[in-house]
Amino acid sequence: MIISRRSFIALCGTAASIAVLRPASADTMKVAIVMPGNITDKSWSQSGYEGILQAKEKLGIEVAYSEKVAQADQAEAMADYARRGYKVVIGHGGEFQDAAKRVASKYPDTIFVVNNGQQGEGNIASADFNFSQFGYLMGYIAGKMSKTGKAGWIGGQKIKFSLDLNASYEKGFKDAGGTEVFTAYTNDWDDIAKGKEAALNQISQGADVIFPTMDNAVIGSLQAAKEKGVWAFGLYYDAISDWPDTVLQSAIFDIKGAMLDYLKLAQEGKLEGKNYNFDLSTPEAARIGTFHSAVPEEVKAEVLALAEKMKSGELKP
Repeated sequence: MIISRRSFIALCGTAASIAVLRPASADTMKVAIVMPGNITDKSWSQSGYEGILQAKEKLGIEVAYSEKVAQADQAEAMADYARRGYKVVIGHGGEFQDAAKRVASKYPDTIFVVNNGQQGEGNIASADFNFSQFGYLMGYIAGKMSKTGKAGWIGGQKIKFSLDLNASYEKGFKDAGGTEVFTAYTNDWDDIAKGKEAALNQISQGADVIFPTMDNAVIGSLQAAKEKGVWAFGLYYDAISDWPDTVLQSAIFDIKGAMLDYLKLAQEGKLEGKNYNFDLSTPEAARIGTFHSAVPEEVKAEVLALAEKMKSGELKP
């Protein structure tokens, strides 16, 4: 069943789109996800959409999704699903943490999960990653590959996800011999033009390796890197498949694996109000991607050795 855009606007006051995908049985667990971007962004929102579809297929649950939900409308969108009897309502992004807090006490029979959130209590859970591990590894590669000693990092807004990635990227870059990291926030996760402008500005200052960490706006940054002949990093998936001449490596935060993990717990009645964290020791949900052929073998070996130290707990970036 598809609910029209007009009907959803009447319910939530937002131009987001919503869809319900039902299994055969009417008494299965109902799960909904609310996403900030569109389901074809080849980034964060698409990964959430694919994650809910994977959970539907493997767990036999009923799922629904809303895309392109503005931050001001997130609480109402989550509350609407809870009112309609959804057992689990997922806010897809750390920016949903406040929205979850606002609605959770009103709907105690629903568990609200924040992907890329950090807090959990009562009927609020969160799932995130050890972002510092991946920021450090990408920064280390950048430091080894940069010829100018300058790199760029671009984020959407200052949430923990961004702050952790930025700080660890800079540390890894400098530990590998780099000297300066330019940091920019676009304050927009999806605007491709802003992503490109931010990257071009950093490149003009001498950055020859760029790490964009937004959603759809990443495309603009990668376009700039490709046009100017500088290196870049991918995020959420193995981006070298789409950017074979530009991407050195990718930090793969596979929220699909994490979602399947915690939705299994929900189906078994075991999902708790706490933070579920995934790192290099849980490769089904968090891993690095494919090295570009330009990365020297000795650098690959160093990076993989660092990753092993992180898995063992010997190295904590």
